[in-house]
This record gives sequence, C-alpha cells and structure tokens, in this order.
Amino acid sequence: MPSRKAGVMSARMKAIRYHEVGGPEVLRWEDIPEPVPEAGEVLIQVHAAGVNFADTERRRGLYDAQVPLPRILGSEAAGVVHQVGPGVDPSWLGRRVVALTTAAYAEFTRAPVGELVALPDSVSFEQAAGLLVQGLTAYHVVHTLGRLEAGQSVLIHAAAGGVGLLAVQLAKRAGVRVIGTVSGEEKERLARELGADEVVRYDREAVAPRVQALTHGKGVNVVLDSVGASTWSASMESLAPFGHLVSYGNASGSPPPVSVESLYAKSLQVSAYWLRTPESPESRRRAREALLSAMAAGELRVVVGLSLPLSQAVEAHRRLEGRGTVGKVVLRVR
Repeated sequence: MPSRKAGVMSARMKAIRYHEVGGPEVLRWEDIPEPVPEAGEVLIQVHAAGVNFADTERRRGLYDAQVPLPRILGSEAAGVVHQVGPGVDPSWLGRRVVALTTAAYAEFTRAPVGELVALPDSVSFEQAAGLLVQGLTAYHVVHTLGRLEAGQSVLIHAAAGGVGLLAVQLAKRAGVRVIGTVSGEEKERLARELGADEVVRYDREAVAPRVQALTHGKGVNVVLDSVGASTWSASMESLAPFGHLVSYGNASGSPPPVSVESLYAKSLQVSAYWLRTPESPESRRRAREALLSAMAAGELRVVVGLSLPLSQAVEAHRRLEGRGTVGKVVLRVR
C-alpha cells in the first residue's frame, strides 16, 4: 500500500459515487483516494455492503439530499478493521466487524468505533451486511414501537422484503400470529418458509377484506407498513379496535396526512420509526446484541436474495427499484 507520508501519493481505492441525482445510471465506478480514519474511528476493509431502498431515494434526491456531491452511498459495511484512528484501541485491528456508516459502496470506509459490532465466524460478511439497517428496523418496529406480545396478531406489508422477512421471524419468535402481504409465488413461499402464518397476495385480492376474514372480523393488533401511499387505507381498515399502525417507509409514496378524527371510531394509534432517531447507548447495545446472538444461534436468518459485485451497483439499484428482489440486496467487495 502506498505511504501516507507527506510528498507521497496517498492510497487509492475503487468506489461507487454519483455526481448528480437521477436514475441508477448516475452511479459511477471510480478510482478515488482511500479515506483516513480520524480520532475515534476505524478504517474497514469492506467485504460486503448492504443495499437499501433508502439508497435509491438518496440517489434520486428524494431523501437526505443535503449531502454535497459527489457522494458514496451505503449505510452498512461488513469487513475487517484495517486501520485505527487516534484514541482507538489497537486490539480492533484485524477483527471481523459490521458497522453503520455513510459510505459503504467502496473498498474501504470509515466508521466510528462505537458503531462496530464484532462478528462471530459463523456469520458471513454477506449475512452481516443485511443485519444492521434492516435488522435494527425490524427489531424496533416489532418490539420498541409495535410492542408485540404472544397471542397478538400483526399484518406485515412487503413481507418478503429485507425488513419484512426479519420482522416476520422476530414476531414469530415473540409468539405472534403473522399475516404478510406479498406479490408472486416465490415471495409467498419465502414468507411462509420463514414463519408467516397467512400470506395475502395483494396482486390477486384486496388486502383489508382478506385480513378481516382471516381474523374473523376482529382485525389485527398491529400493522407494520413500509409501503406508504398504496397500502395506507388497507392498513387502517385491517386494524382491530385499539390497534396500532407503525409506519417506517414510503416505497410507494408518502402516506396521506393522518386525521385525528379518523382514529376515534376504533381508538387507533399511528406512529413512525426512523433508524437514525437518537437512542440511549443501552438501547443500541441491547438491539444489536439481540440480533447478532439470534443470528449466530441460527434463530434469525438474513435472506440474501441478490448478491452482485460492487462494480454492478447500477444493476442492484435497478433490480431493487423494480421490485424484482426478495430479502437483502448485497454488493460484494471482496
């Protein structure tokens, strides 16, 4: 590796960047300087980077658009600690980790040491790349906001997606009856395989009437909705009295404004979850450890539905936006 000393060319790496917002074609495979970890940070040699729907919205300028361009996407990186910055315990060097970051579509990325989660050998880098963004989202919508308990019921939209499949498994582990919505036979099979008790094919039938039939007219206690505009009405209609709709995405567009008057008849609750909402260190630690221990024990499965080389990020975005994927989409870096 080239020296970092003054007067000597800095190390270089390959990364995916975009210089203007737009379709998947704006993503470029480029050669750029390797980042240097600052105080309290490490440099991760990335082996796998997670791809999330939010990445496509950032690329289109619809979300988190204030970051200056050019920009590297990617919120989760799994790999090996390659270098430590000032003040970081050198024992992290060489360890297998996964971390939340802001520039994972690259051969190397920086991450705060507080974001590192050590990986057991039994968890692959590709699996780990699907653990944090989607796993933490699933954990919090099921447990922190949804507060699902044994004997209750939940409707999970996009149940064969990355978050959806994890939410199905977490809800089943809690003793909850799970109804999922999907389109297509493969997605239905996968949702059932990972624990969904019932699956509604929204490409074949209306969701709310089917949910009411499955619950004998009672409705479900909680709805987990990452779709937004196109599912909102069905979500509200599917809730039981005193039910709770948890919104955590808007893949089909923003949901309509919530009218308090519309909640009174069934005394409903509506809430929202965002991954970057500040939380206590204890809450962060508890959620990460719960996910990792369940995965290491074989009780939680990250389904990698599409794995492509980093250089094919354009295709990964096209497939994800075209709803042609199931489970997690991952970019292989090494």
